[in-house]
Amino acid sequence: MKDIILKAENISKQYRLGEVGTGTLSHDLNRWWHKIRGKENPYLKIGETNDRSTKGTSDYVWALQDINFEVERGEVLGIIGKNGAGKSTLLKILSKVTAPTTGSIKSRGRIASLLEVGTGFNGEMTGRENIFLNGAILGMTKKEITSKLDEIIEFSGCERYIDTPVKRYSSGMTVRLAFAVAAFLEPEILVIDEVLAVGDAEFQKKAIGKMQDISREGGRTVLFVSHNMAAVKQLCTKGIVMENGKVVFEGSIDAVIDEYFNEDQLANDGKRTEINNDSSGFFTRWFIGDSNLFSISSDEKESICFEFNSNEDFSNCELGLVIRNFEGKIMLGCNSRDYEGDYFDIKKGNQVFKFELILPVIDGKYEIDIALVSNNTIIDQWVSETNLIVKNKFESVLDRKWRGELNLKTSFRYDELS
Repeated sequence: MKDIILKAENISKQYRLGEVGTGTLSHDLNRWWHKIRGKENPYLKIGETNDRSTKGTSDYVWALQDINFEVERGEVLGIIGKNGAGKSTLLKILSKVTAPTTGSIKSRGRIASLLEVGTGFNGEMTGRENIFLNGAILGMTKKEITSKLDEIIEFSGCERYIDTPVKRYSSGMTVRLAFAVAAFLEPEILVIDEVLAVGDAEFQKKAIGKMQDISREGGRTVLFVSHNMAAVKQLCTKGIVMENGKVVFEGSIDAVIDEYFNEDQLANDGKRTEINNDSSGFFTRWFIGDSNLFSISSDEKESICFEFNSNEDFSNCELGLVIRNFEGKIMLGCNSRDYEGDYFDIKKGNQVFKFELILPVIDGKYEIDIALVSNNTIIDQWVSETNLIVKNKFESVLDRKWRGELNLKTSFRYDELS
């Protein structure tokens, strides 16, 4: 039987567009005074958060619509999507910072949230005082907080400044302390919204390790929003993809990440996204070998080809190719001079550049970045819009998380010793 600790039922959130009355005449007058002086509105301004490319005709926008999901005890749920998809709004509702327009949230246990840097901290109080303040907000007794105090301070790395007012902390120090408080005071549900991006790499590694500990060993639940797919993949057990205020996909974290990176993939027509093209030469498409396919085998030599249209002659050229995985990690970087050993010239007209290679990586989608340089000046640099798909001929018995990045042929034998 499932042990459901958090359940969202038909959650929707509607905001009114444009300027909204503040509720008091003095505040309305103050806002008007700021406006005529060309200053920012000192009060809440609510704008469209979903489809930012269209203005719309309604006075209202649905930031969330009919969100349904459930989380079991001990699960780590990754919530991913573009900016404006509704992720932060959903977490605010789950954390009871704001109420849904329709629907309900059912939870069992305390919820601790890290939604923004410094949320819930009093800048005039010291770090130590803020630990007790946040603990009290989470429903902890003074005795419980005191028993965890040394661990919190040590983990945060703020020992030297713990008796200094938080307003003098950097954003990174504030996040360290806030995360330590939320994690060590042992809430049943921990909600984290991208704030770890403020911390340094060392702290992010510590924080992810701590979240893994509290979910696996402590049986606690974590909801994690991040654009760092490497962290999401490492930490989460399942996930959901949000788009325009709706959940468009739910499943295992590998399936969710694949879906997220597949959502913008065009039909395989070889179109590319231009990065820099101020010259009279530009790439028109890319393809594999003599076909219109966009997939290769990881253990066979393949030809990745690029068409280039030139309206003039170019001299002293070189071509650079980079292939990245979905985490942005470079899997291959090569240059035409690696093979030919010298520069080449281009005549006016259409050309086809070809890299022949074996790409022994695990199956998945990869991004191609190609750049043509002439006399140390970039002529054109494009990033593929249609992803390169790498396929393997065999299915490993290993779980994907243990397979690493490479797909290399191996052999195994054993001998009995006499």
